[in-house]
Amino acid sequence: MKILVACEYSGIVRDAFTAKGHDAWSCDILPTESKGNHIQDDILKHLDRDWDLMIAHPPCTHLSVSGARWFSEGRKPLYLRTNALNFVKKLMNAPINKIAIENPVSVISSHIRKSDQTIQPYQFGHPHMKTTCLWLKNLPKLKPTKIVDVEYVTTKSGRKWSKWFYETSLIPLQERGKIRSKFFKGIAKAMAAQWS
Repeated sequence: MKILVACEYSGIVRDAFTAKGHDAWSCDILPTESKGNHIQDDILKHLDRDWDLMIAHPPCTHLSVSGARWFSEGRKPLYLRTNALNFVKKLMNAPINKIAIENPVSVISSHIRKSDQTIQPYQFGHPHMKTTCLWLKNLPKLKPTKIVDVEYVTTKSGRKWSKWFYETSLIPLQERGKIRSKFFKGIAKAMAAQWS
């Protein structure tokens, strides 16, 4: 299969499909962090190249529900969210037979359509919680591959946090988004095994 992994610079999903023998390409405006087929460019210029499958990770900065208050409080201009939603619509409407759009809980569900599935890293071998939504076109829902217990941390105040979320919250803000946006290898392997 010829596979496009949109908005990915890590190479994690691309490499999972490549390991299964597919012609997989990542595409992002950033250079790839790992060697492999990568297009460093605007993804919208590369949607019409006879791809069999696209897995897209549109940036969640202006889409996530956790950041929605910045718009309602007037701290961010609304056009940023509108532009992000229009970008998602272009990805969803790409001339590709099979499409998966991945994002955390976001305004995509309330402004475009509800997600087809929500998954957690702990269903795929990672002891973390991070609700991940999937919008699917001509693809089955992912089946969990290895359910593990979530690791938690209890703070001095007695609040219980997912260890991964707590530890990443200690990373400086300018680096935090990049770390939290990295896709989990267990989910990528499940995609490669179940969608190819």
